[in-house]
This record gives sequence, C-alpha cells and structure tokens, in this order.
Amino acid sequence: MNGPAAPKDPEKKRPYFYIMKDKEIFGAKQEDGSAIHFIYESDGRLINSAQIVGNITDENMLRLLETVEGFGKLVHSIGVSVETDNPKEEMEFIFQMYGKKDLYGGGTNLRCSLTGDGMERRIYLSDYTWTEDDYIPGQIKFIMSAPEKMGKASVRFYLNDGYTAPEEVEEEAVDTKSERYCTMIERSLMNLGNTYRIRKAIEKARAGKEVTLAYIGGSITQGAGATPINTECYAYKSYQLFKSRFAMRDNVKFVKAGVGGTPSELGMLRFDRDVLRDGEKPDIVVVEFAVNDEGDETKGDCYESLVRKILKLDWNPAVVLLFSVFANDWNLQDRLSPVGRLYDLPMVSIKDTVVEQFTKKPNEGRVLTKNQFFYDMFHPSNLGHTIMADCLQYLFERCDLSEHARLDAFESGLTEEGMLAQQLQMKPAIGKSFEHVRLLDKKDVYAGAQIDAGGFCATDDQLQSVEMDDRLELTPEFPYNWMYDATMTENAVFTIRIHCKALVLIFKDSGEVDVGKAYVDVDGERRMTADPHINNWQHCNAMIVFNEDESADHTVRIEVAEEDRDKKFTILGFGYVL
Repeated sequence: MNGPAAPKDPEKKRPYFYIMKDKEIFGAKQEDGSAIHFIYESDGRLINSAQIVGNITDENMLRLLETVEGFGKLVHSIGVSVETDNPKEEMEFIFQMYGKKDLYGGGTNLRCSLTGDGMERRIYLSDYTWTEDDYIPGQIKFIMSAPEKMGKASVRFYLNDGYTAPEEVEEEAVDTKSERYCTMIERSLMNLGNTYRIRKAIEKARAGKEVTLAYIGGSITQGAGATPINTECYAYKSYQLFKSRFAMRDNVKFVKAGVGGTPSELGMLRFDRDVLRDGEKPDIVVVEFAVNDEGDETKGDCYESLVRKILKLDWNPAVVLLFSVFANDWNLQDRLSPVGRLYDLPMVSIKDTVVEQFTKKPNEGRVLTKNQFFYDMFHPSNLGHTIMADCLQYLFERCDLSEHARLDAFESGLTEEGMLAQQLQMKPAIGKSFEHVRLLDKKDVYAGAQIDAGGFCATDDQLQSVEMDDRLELTPEFPYNWMYDATMTENAVFTIRIHCKALVLIFKDSGEVDVGKAYVDVDGERRMTADPHINNWQHCNAMIVFNEDESADHTVRIEVAEEDRDKKFTILGFGYVL
C-alpha cells in the first residue's frame, strides 16, 4: 500500500493588495447573447482602485500601474474569487491589456476559469508572453454562464520581491438608519430653493394623478457602478422612494436618460428625444452633469441652456440640480451652482454629503469609507447609489414640509411661479446660447438645411447604447446617422447648407483601428478636426462648429482626411439654433 504523495513545497507568502473586494458583479446580456460584467481600468481607474481599496500610497508603485511594462514589474500574480448563489456556477475572468496601435486587439489577455464557490484562483504573469503592442492595463471582464446572474468578486495583486503592501483597512457595516447616517444625508441639501413645482408634483401624486420623474445625466445617472444597473441605480431608487412615500397607487412613472461620458453639451441635444419621448411630460427633472461637464466647451452655457429649456416647458416641470462627486473629491458644483442660485432651484450635493467624513476615523464620525461609497474612481457602488437616492428623498421630504410661499414672495408681491418667471427674464448666470437648440438628423429634418451626404450614405449601427428607464435592454443613441464606410473613397465629403446662428456637430468616437478623422470647414475656412481617437472609446461626442450672434446662411463641409479614406467616420447628427 502506497502512502500519500509528498506535498509540493508551499508557495512563498507574498504581500498583496486588493483592487476589488466583495464588489457586486452582474452578467449583463450582450448583443451576442453572452453575459459579461465589465470593469474598466484605464484612465487612472486602476491606480485609484489601488489607492482606495488597497490603501496604496507609494507613488512608485502607483506609477508602475500606468503601463503594462510597469505592471509586470510590480505584480507577480493575480488572485481572483467570486461567490454566487450557485457555488458550481462556472465563469471566466479576463484582464485585458490595451494595445498602443490596436487598442482592443493588440494586448495580452490574462485569464482563468472560476466557479462561484469563493475559492481563489491565481493567474501567474510568468505564464504569459507579452505582445509588442501591449501598452496599458485596460479592462476586466467576468464572463458568466447565463445573463442576469449576480455575484460578489474580489481581485488582488500579489507583488514581486522588493515590494510591500500596507495592512488591509477594516470597514464597519453601514447602518443607514443610524443618527450619524441621517446627519450625513442632511448635509446634502445645498439649497432648498423655490419648492412650489416639487410640492405641486407631490400633491398630484397624493391625489392619485399621474406623475413622472425624469433623470438626465452621465454614466452615474445611467447607473454605472450599480449592480444590477437598472434597479440599483440612484435614479430608480429615488423614484421608488418617492412613489412609496407620496403615491396613492401605481401612478408614478419613471424616465431615466443617462449616457456615460457625455456632458450637458450633448444632454441639451438629446433631451427631447431621450426624456420627452413618446409624449412624456415629466413633473420633476433631476439634472446630473457635475462630473461630466469638464469637457463642456462653453464652461456652463450649455448646462444653463438645458436648465432654462426644461424650466420653460409649457407644463412647468420642477428642476433639481444634483452634484455627484468623483473619488478624488472633485466636481463642478462651484461652476454650476450659480445657475441654481439665480433661479432659486433645489440643489443636492453628494460632495457635501460624503467627502468631509471620508477623512475621519470611525470613532470620529466616519459613516463609510471611500471603498464603500465608490465602485471605481468615477462611479458609486450600490451603497453609494443608495446614499444619492436618500439625499434626493431628503430634499423631497423637506419640500413637502416647506411653507407654501416664502417671505420674500410676500414682500415683493409675487407668487413663487411669478418669481421664477421674473428670474428667467434676468441676465443668465453663465449663458443661454443654446436654450432653443434643436436636433437635426435623418429623422428630424429642418427646412432651412440642404444636405448632400456624398459618401456618407451608410447608417452606423455600432453605437453607444444605454439602459433606459428600468430596462436592461440597450437603446442605441443617435441611430439616424450618416456614416462614411469607405466604399466611396472618391466622394468622402458631407456638405450641409444651413441657416442658423449656432451649429453643433455630433460624431462617434471610437477606439477601433478602422476609424479615421475628418476635417470640418465653414464657408471655406477650416474650423476643427473631428478625431474619434482622441477620446478613443465608443461614445457620442458633441463639438461646437460655430456660435454667432445672428442667424446666417453657412456652408459646412465635413471631409474625411485623405490618409483615412479607407476608414470609417460617423456623423451622428447636428444641433442648431435659429
């Protein structure tokens, strides 16, 4: 009888740090039927995860995470574990490196097979031969066996010799009913403002009349970081809280129109189609662009234009300004809040809610850590989305308790609605150049525009797509577009003759290698270059072509660069102001 085989030498114990710890994952159904949870690690996300999850402060270690070369110097192996309801559920983990020349196809994929039993599997970097195109750590994928399955995942980096990691930070469970939590939520109320329109919506809901809550913004409003994205996002939770508190029956409707990576410069162009679609007339509109508008060319004019556009709709909806925050404690509330001050709008600041307490210890008043609030450097976790919804509900509760006319209204002899009308006649806080902007594409035409599409005769169906309302199904943005598909290289020109005073071009960004750039000329003068690879990922990009004081006739020529005639370029649409 043979005895047991001698065990292998135990593996050297290595220091490690987490970049994910017990984070929710959800297998969202893809167009090909697969189920994938994506976690993007480019653009500083991986470094931020190392900081807020792994407690890494060593600048040299953080710098190494910027590139694949540095990543290989720092990381010895990757430990991955997932817990699901079914411990035998099979899935695949992939850590994709992005390529320098071929973003999505040129890098190495580090992978391992997993089951949902919580056991850690290791990926050893020494088992891989890196490609010449490997450039930066790109994205993580959990490929699950079936759609709409949930789990909790942890990913940690074991370090090479010569590197150390700090001890893990212990986190306490967050009690959302505690006095400390409620006090934190109260800090969110940046301005109660003129509450009349919100009170009117609450009264309608209590009377059993139909009330619609709408939310427009960037990826946080879309639900990024929430798992699942459709029911754990702040917008859906806010709608549910409002409905359960104020509705007499199922008489509250929900409209969600968040699009990742896009500012109010695009939001003002898609508001009619994404929010007012199918004849919707929202009673309350939450506007959330405080972490998206850094790229707004007008530095707030587009934001204020959108706010004014909503406030002046015939049925007088309420507008709530919501200021989200990034993990580096940054947002644009200082730039954008003067808009709310001018029109005395309700304003809610998530920055004011959570940032101050992040630096405290538990016994000093900390309610939660950054790791608990954020899913990644840009987006809240499920708990973070809950906090955002609670902040909005606190506003609604305060509005419900507020007096039906403010003292200054009596003093000036104006009603609250009259006060707002007067404020809308005042000089804007930032600008109102695009208050009356309209969308132009293959569906919504304009008699004052003559279009010669030239070689832009195809329609692009590979578009940025988002989860609208409470649905998981993806809705493509700007499907009525013009695409140059490189089949008419002798006529790679799109010409529009238009009478207007402002024009915005919406084109598709992409990281694919078969996409090229285009030049934009106005009346024979070069105005801009539209390059999809500057942002380098598939999303909608709005850029102002011109913005003048008076309407005039203009000829705009969009021509694919000669060296890119064998590549594609997509015009998603235009915004114009008469």
